[in-house]
Amino acid sequence: MRVAIVPGDGIGREVVPVAEDVLRRLHPEWEYFPVELGFGRWERCGAAIGAEEMRALRDADAILFGAVTTPPDPDYQSVLLQIRRDLDLYANVRPVKGPGFALTIVRENTEGLYSGIEWSLPGSACTLRVVTETGSRRIARYAAGLVRGGRLTIGTKANVLKSDTLFRRCAVEEAEAAGTAWEERYIDALCLDVLMHPARYDVIVTTNIFGDILSDVAGHLVGGLGTLPSANIGDAHAFFEPVHGSAPDIAGRGIANPVAAIRSAAMLLNHFGYTDGAAAVDAAVDAVLAAGVRTPDLGGAATTAQFGAAVLARLV
Repeated sequence: MRVAIVPGDGIGREVVPVAEDVLRRLHPEWEYFPVELGFGRWERCGAAIGAEEMRALRDADAILFGAVTTPPDPDYQSVLLQIRRDLDLYANVRPVKGPGFALTIVRENTEGLYSGIEWSLPGSACTLRVVTETGSRRIARYAAGLVRGGRLTIGTKANVLKSDTLFRRCAVEEAEAAGTAWEERYIDALCLDVLMHPARYDVIVTTNIFGDILSDVAGHLVGGLGTLPSANIGDAHAFFEPVHGSAPDIAGRGIANPVAAIRSAAMLLNHFGYTDGAAAVDAAVDAVLAAGVRTPDLGGAATTAQFGAAVLARLV
């Protein structure tokens, strides 16, 4: 197994080494190699990612990613959008688990409002929302495959947007073809109901930006974005990252929460069939939190390194 280690910017450089240590503890035989990309690289050489870095990501069996800073500069192109498109990582999977509930938010990851098709005119700017039948069907098919005994919730604004009417139709047809129970909810009402009644939900599928917002909202249920992992899955590549951003306001202080990065490493293990290892990592994180070892965002005083060391101590 060849794993690309991509810290990126900001706190990504602090939490990814902790997650890498977890993987190395369980699988020292794997090959781990660094890949530099992000705002720091853009500042130094004018490109957030180059052809050599893309080749390295394409050649990896798995990618463990931290975070990148995206400045408000018209010349800066989102490196994450480029990676998702170039590696065709069409399924973004974000599990949210807490006392009495375990839901998974699946969002289409390569089109929608994050299509990357944008232009500016005097006095206006436009971003093209692209929703295709091919993209809608494959993400709905993937999400339906994750349902285990519950139902698939289809989140849209089909009452307003023609593009969501297409997405809804494809999702319903794919759910029915898979024999999966389904329901539909409008995304604004769904955001509120997920917070009020998370146990009602199993797997939620939606479009790109709606899924991005919904999964961030759901972070409220489990202590914030510092705890949420995610996976970006394609037919040939797999990319794992914490949901949080680069958090430049706390970068370099050693207080970033590594839970999301560690749980992303657990998702990596699970994706490749190492289910026992994934369960052990999640159990170790749960035990450390239950013991009161927490970073400041969760009301504790532990540093990033201290939390990581506590998790490693339970992976013996």
